[in-house]
Amino acid sequence: MTPEELLLLEQVVSAHRERTVDGVIKSHPAWHDLDAAGRVAAFDETMKQRTLERSADRDGRSSTVKAVLARLTR
Repeated sequence: MTPEELLLLEQVVSAHRERTVDGVIKSHPAWHDLDAAGRVAAFDETMKQRTLERSADRDGRSSTVKAVLARLTR
């Protein structure tokens, strides 16, 4: 992968997502700049990262699970 593709991949794998004014979660803009192979790589890396997050968390939760639970408990 080129350095530009690696940067896109890193941005997409991040758990952070922007929201619209009414709270709808938006896809990361970098996702749209990846080709099909880049999107597969992003999925694979996301799965690895979330597995590491779960293993490091006392309750076995990933950042995605924590974000969803935080929204549900508001």
